[in-house]
Amino acid sequence: MITTAVGNYPKPPAQPGAANLRQAIARFDEGKITLEELNRVADEVTKDVIREQVEAGLDLVTDGQIRWQDGQTYLTGGIEGFTLTGLIRYFDTNTYYRQPVAERDLKWKAPITVRDYQFAVANSAKPVKAVLTGPFTLAKLSRDAHYGDSRAFVLALARALNQEAKALAQAGAPVIQFDEPAILKAKAEFGLFQEAGRIVTDGISAKTAVYTYFGDISGLAPHFYKLPFDIIGLDFTMGPANFDLLKGFPADKELGLGIIDARNTKMETVDEIVAAVKRVSAAVPISRINLNPSCGLEFLPRKSARAKLARMVEGAKKAQEVLS
Repeated sequence: MITTAVGNYPKPPAQPGAANLRQAIARFDEGKITLEELNRVADEVTKDVIREQVEAGLDLVTDGQIRWQDGQTYLTGGIEGFTLTGLIRYFDTNTYYRQPVAERDLKWKAPITVRDYQFAVANSAKPVKAVLTGPFTLAKLSRDAHYGDSRAFVLALARALNQEAKALAQAGAPVIQFDEPAILKAKAEFGLFQEAGRIVTDGISAKTAVYTYFGDISGLAPHFYKLPFDIIGLDFTMGPANFDLLKGFPADKELGLGIIDARNTKMETVDEIVAAVKRVSAAVPISRINLNPSCGLEFLPRKSARAKLARMVEGAKKAQEVLS
């Protein structure tokens, strides 16, 4: 069993006097610091969150997406054809983002996240996973003012993100994760989702993962397991029905088991973690389980995020003792 993070991590400093990215961004916007100074702060915060993941005992970490304003604008800012408009709510959360708008043909110009990935690798004692927002979700959270056709829009994004994923694989990323929570809100479009999945994973030498959040895959299983990804990540906190949808899980794939609630500060117990792993192990051997939070940790206070990761690792060790 592998313990891993999912994607983002809380940005506020863990202790007084530590690098504060939000303050640095405000000072940059006011013209009080340079871009180079802002990037130095982002580097320091990234080092901090990587260190916290390593200290928690994770086997596979992320860079915490510290440089990302959100899951949409950072990526679309590097894809030709997008502009940004006003603020809009991110799903049912209390966070907002500036909605990207496709105003002309979308084209991948150059690596967007490779430098971030390389920096994380250079500052981590553990392997680092790359994380991208998937093409279907990126399309659903953006606005099309150019293609006039949802299929053309999604597939254009899939082609662009495939280029980004190939660049990450070439840089050495062992796993490239695509976040696709939007499919759970648009299950009737699963055919398009499948098509985008084939395009975005085409020719990638690294292991690939697709992660969903904020619900279950009822109505999509077992077809969901046939998607061209090596790891299928599911949310078992907001989607407890997923426990009963694992029948027929393929023997050649891994399960991303999201049983640590990343939207609630309440701490899981070791016994709860062991019980969940045991329940899932009836369908998926623990050797093919990636134990992780239910979604990104940015919704939590930093202290809670760190404590939950440590508890998750503790639960994973206990589960392996009990089930091996």
